[in-house]
Amino acid sequence: MTVPEVQLSKVAQTRINRLAKLAGRSPAAMLRFVLRDGFEAVELSIQENAVADAQFVAGNTVAQAQVMYEALAAVRGAQSEARAAA
Repeated sequence: MTVPEVQLSKVAQTRINRLAKLAGRSPAAMLRFVLRDGFEAVELSIQENAVADAQFVAGNTVAQAQVMYEALAAVRGAQSEARAAA
């Protein structure tokens, strides 16, 4: 299978290069994500990852076991309330 050559506008090239730099990826790798998901989704993903990285560095995280414990407690509480209301 051959891959057709694609001509991008200067605006699209600039956007892809900026996203690649922010994500620490090559422009070619970033183009694959943009083609699959679109510019807005890729930009949002990069922004969310940057926020998550900053939270991790700052120690603002919760252990997965704690999250699961609290989620299960919330589900069980909602089930109990539903049974009591029935």
